[in-house]
Amino acid sequence: MQHKSVAVPLSVVAALAALGCKARVPAITSDFADDFERVEPGPDWLDTSGGAYRITGGKLNVTRAYNHPLWLRRKLPRDVVIEFDAMSKSPAGDIKVELFGDGESFDPDKGRYDPTSYVIVLGGWNNSNSVIGRLGEHDESVKAARPRDPGQPPPVELGRSYHFTITRQGGILDWKLDGAPFLGLTDPSPLSGPGHEFFAFNDWEADVHFDNLRIRPAN
Repeated sequence: MQHKSVAVPLSVVAALAALGCKARVPAITSDFADDFERVEPGPDWLDTSGGAYRITGGKLNVTRAYNHPLWLRRKLPRDVVIEFDAMSKSPAGDIKVELFGDGESFDPDKGRYDPTSYVIVLGGWNNSNSVIGRLGEHDESVKAARPRDPGQPPPVELGRSYHFTITRQGGILDWKLDGAPFLGLTDPSPLSGPGHEFFAFNDWEADVHFDNLRIRPAN
């Protein structure tokens, strides 16, 4: 009996290949560190912007990425501690990262961005508000917020380096800034598993620098 060959669409082939590649991405089981002491992000990172992320002076620099994240090609532990330093050289502030996302999503058209992750923003919306969002950063997606009080300085001081410590244990997400409690979130349905395993740096238009990334399982 002769069997006929079946043509498989290239889009299906590409999707299966992408799934296979993601399945082979290593998990973080001990301390992971990146000090960006090199000339380009390299194979540990997926740049969905096509080149907005650069390394300058030993720091990761991004501007005008328009919600095209730089995804780390390492799977996060379910309970995790993520630390890094960040500085904005724009009056807009707008320091942004994602965690527990799908490792590949981005905004295709500068429209409403629907991330697959928690989104943490310091000094967003023209340096007026800081938030933790779940599967978004607007409206009902914002689960914790710290708006700028009238008469107070903006959340992000131009050129100042901030140390972020973000911890997730179970359904509790804790964000410390320079060692002090800043925002927190208790999520009864914490994001985890396939589609929610990756960390990313992100940006809209601000000129932001990141350095000294450390990721480890939470005790």
